[in-house]
Amino acid sequence: MLLAIISDLHDNLANLEKFLTFAKANQVEELFVLGDLCAPATLKHVLAPGFAGKIHLVYGNVCDRETEMTVAKSLPNVIHYGDLAEFTIDGKKIALTHYPNIAKELAATNKYDFIFYGHSHKPWIEQIGQTTLANPGTLAGMFSKATFALWNTSTNKLELKILELI
Repeated sequence: MLLAIISDLHDNLANLEKFLTFAKANQVEELFVLGDLCAPATLKHVLAPGFAGKIHLVYGNVCDRETEMTVAKSLPNVIHYGDLAEFTIDGKKIALTHYPNIAKELAATNKYDFIFYGHSHKPWIEQIGQTTLANPGTLAGMFSKATFALWNTSTNKLELKILELI
């Protein structure tokens, strides 16, 4: 299965549209959103209708939590986990969070195969014990180039993508 991971969109709709076009053309099946979409309307009117697969979402630090959760519950392809998501995909134990410090604490437990986080806007992949810890960067392109990550669960290949190069 091919999954995409995004974070820190900050309502950059032009970048979101470019990403969604890429995701559709490359048959991305599921999406992890690591917070800071910003306006709940972005989720309701652009992201959820623009992506056909399942969307796994956690809160960021820049959001209207109550409205975001209400909107997410109204969308059939969105699962909103709150601050932390824990689930299994293709036999791999996954955690999603917005915050790097929480991600590193989780990695230290050795309970997960992959942990994805955002917040810093810096794309990064590292190995901590058995856990791959990854930040897809910022889809908004704030403070660094706009980036996202792709993960092929069949091959375990995880790669960072620069939006302007796709």
